[in-house]
Amino acid sequence: MGGSSNVMPVISKIYCSSSPTMLTVRKRPHVVNGGGFVVLNSSQNLVFTVEGCGTLGAKGELVLKDGDGGSILSITKKGGIAQALRTRNRWNGYLMDYEGGKKFIFSLTDPKCPMSNAIRIHLEHKGQSKGWDFEVNGSFIDRACTIENYKGNIIAQVEESTGGKDLYHVMVQPGHDQAFTVGVVAILDNIYGESTRC
Repeated sequence: MGGSSNVMPVISKIYCSSSPTMLTVRKRPHVVNGGGFVVLNSSQNLVFTVEGCGTLGAKGELVLKDGDGGSILSITKKGGIAQALRTRNRWNGYLMDYEGGKKFIFSLTDPKCPMSNAIRIHLEHKGQSKGWDFEVNGSFIDRACTIENYKGNIIAQVEESTGGKDLYHVMVQPGHDQAFTVGVVAILDNIYGESTRC
C-alpha cells in the first residue's frame, strides 16, 4: 500500500512489520479470565491478549497485553457526569509503562447508529487535516470492516474466517501498528457486545 512505510507507529515500532501481517483473533469464554480474546500470528504463536470484564472488576475496562503477559494498553470507557448526559460512549486508550503509569494515546467514540456510521479515532496530537486520524468503516459484526487513516489508506482489515464468529482474521498492512489495531478491535468487540463485554 502506497505511503505506508512513512506512517509512524501509534504505540511502538516494535509492533510494526515491513510486510503484511495476518493475525487470527480467537474469543475466550467468559469463564476464562473474564472473557476477552487471544491474538495469534501466522505461526500460531500468541502475540496479544485482550482481557475483558472480570479482570479489572468493572465494566468498560479492557487491557491489551503482549504475548508474554506484559500490559501494553489500558482502555477505558469514559465516565462521569458529562458522560452520563451523552448518548455515545467515548473510549480512551492509555499506554502503560513498567512502573504502572499511563499516557493518553487515542480516543474513539461509539457511532450514533452502529450499522451506518463510520467510527472516528483521534490520536493524542491535534492537527490532522480532517480533525481525526483513523476511521473504521464497514460492519465489524459481519467481519467485514476496515481501519483507514485520514488519507483514506487502509491500514487494517477485519475478515471472516471459516471458524465462525468466534474466530476471525485481521490483516495489518506493512508499517502499521499491530498493537494499536488490536486495541481498536478490542473496543469494537465491546461496543457490539461480544467477548469483552460483561
